[in-house]
Parts: sequence; C-alpha cells; structure tokens
Amino acid sequence: MAHDLRERFGGLVRWETGLVLALVAVVIFGIEVSSQFLTGFNIFYLNLSIGEVAIMTLPMTLIIVTGEIDLSVASILGMSSAILGDLYGHGWPMWLAMVTVLVVGTAAGWFNGFLVTRVGLPSLAVTIGTLTLYRGIAVIVLGPQTISTFPTKYTDIGVKPLPHTGGYLSYSVGIFIVLAIVFGVVLHATPAGRSLFVMGANEEAARFAGIRVKRTKLILFMVSGLVCALAGILYTFRLSTAVQDNGLGLELSVVTIVLLGGVSIFGGRGTIIGVVLAIAVFAGLQNALFLTNFNQQATGVVTGSLLLLSVLIPNGSDFVRRGREFMRRRRLRTQGATTA
Repeated sequence: MAHDLRERFGGLVRWETGLVLALVAVVIFGIEVSSQFLTGFNIFYLNLSIGEVAIMTLPMTLIIVTGEIDLSVASILGMSSAILGDLYGHGWPMWLAMVTVLVVGTAAGWFNGFLVTRVGLPSLAVTIGTLTLYRGIAVIVLGPQTISTFPTKYTDIGVKPLPHTGGYLSYSVGIFIVLAIVFGVVLHATPAGRSLFVMGANEEAARFAGIRVKRTKLILFMVSGLVCALAGILYTFRLSTAVQDNGLGLELSVVTIVLLGGVSIFGGRGTIIGVVLAIAVFAGLQNALFLTNFNQQATGVVTGSLLLLSVLIPNGSDFVRRGREFMRRRRLRTQGATTA
C-alpha cells in the first residue's frame, strides 16, 4: 500500500513539474511570437477567454477522480444561459433569474447523478445523452432569438477587471481562484476528499470501507450542475448575449485540461494544483497561437492533440501494466488448456 501511494504521488509530482516546464516553454514561445503576449491587456484578455472553462474544470476533476465523467457541462452552461436570457426577457428581476438558473443547473446535475447512481447507467453514455438533451432545451427555450438587453452593471462583471487587481484579473478568474481553493481543500485535506480517491481506485473496496459511493457521486454531479450554471451566467454577462448555442463544444476543452493536469482517466489519481497548471498551459498556448494569426478553425487540432497526449503520457504506466496483466492471464489460460 505504501509503495503504491509513493508511486502514485511521485508520478503526480513529476507530471506537475513537467507542467511547470511546459508553462515556461509556452511563455517563452508567446514572447517570441508577439511583443503583446505579456502586456496587461493581453493577460486580461487571456483571463476572459478561459474563466468559465476554468470554473467548470473543478467539479470535473472530482468526478473523474471517482472514475466517472460528465460530458454535459457545456450544455448545462448553454441551457443556463438560455434560461437566464428568457427569464430576464420576460421581466424577471435579474437576481431571481440567476437564482432560478442555479437551481435548474443543480437539478440537471441531479438528473445525471440519478441515472448513474440509481439506475446504474455508465456516466459516459448518460452525459452524452444529456449533452444533447440540455442543448435541446436551450434551443426550445430561446429558439433563434437573441437576448442582449442585460443591465450594464451585470455585463460589466463579464468584461471589466476586478477592482484593486491592476487590471489583470477578471471576475470569472477571481471566482475560479476562490473555488479552486475550496475544491483543493476538500479534495486534499478532508476525509471526504480521500474517499474520492478510494472510490476511483477501487469502488468495491470503498463500499466495504463504509463509504457511501452512490450518495457521494450524486452530490458531485449536483455540484457540477451548480458550478456549470454559474459559469453559464458569467458567460452570458461576458458576451452580453444569451443565445441557444452559447458554450457549444467547451466540454472538450474542460476534459482536455483536467486530463492534461494529470488526473487519471481511470480514476483514483489527480490534484487541483495540476489542473490549475494545465489551465495556464492550455490558455497560454491558445493565446500565443491566436497572436500568431494561427488558423482559428484549426485550433481543434491543437486541443485534440493535447487531449491524446494528456491521456497517453500520464497513464502510460497504467496501459503497460494492464497490457502485461492481460498477456499474463492469456498465457496462463493457454498453459492450462495445453495441460488439459
């Protein structure tokens, strides 16, 4: 057991060190390609472009640590944006519209968790289905219309920096920092967080240890829905617009960042610090490529490549171990058949 822990956490330390080096390389690359890369304006623009995605990576990290996944995060964001716009467009007070959106987002997360924990369906299949379902709700709610009559005091939250931050920090990234501290403490410094690692490493052992696996996973999906609804509100304020396709495709960026941060796709391993570093690497690389006038239609190639690398490299040892175990079992079966 101690050896396994040293191996797991030692591997994470090495991966996070690699992310620090990758971040340094991205900064050097950005400086080389553009003198604007480290300017205050560009750093704030980088803040704006990654804020909502960064917020959504936090619950995704906890869910993947338990061995599950939530691919509906961007659709919950889009649905939340559409509902916010529709409610405000029908004369609801903004505060009441936002509270309603947060409740709806939590309910959407509960529905995901219910299907996974109570019905027993795989989270991948469930959230692929609800990805389409929630996006469809957004289309039904708004249709082709666009709502862009939000009060300035709210839209300023999306485009102006936090006071007393030198103009560098956006509201969304400020909220992300606070949430990252909360999620980090929960994951790494509480019994509840340790139980998530146990669930991801061996769910059956977690049950024998008295961990309420189904209830915990249900809560995680609900938290994911709530946080994604918050991201949807911030996204709407940043664009000053609610349309049915807000956030379309952002789930790929969220998953890429979490896996790039060293969180194992098999569950049981990962850190919030690694995810924070991965956000910086991902956002910095995309921003540097943007400054080079890189074909924005081809950014999917970069994202897809990072996703593949973030799965293959940190989980390479797992793939090798599983391959060796498979070959060993196959060899034993062959020997048994020959003996018989």
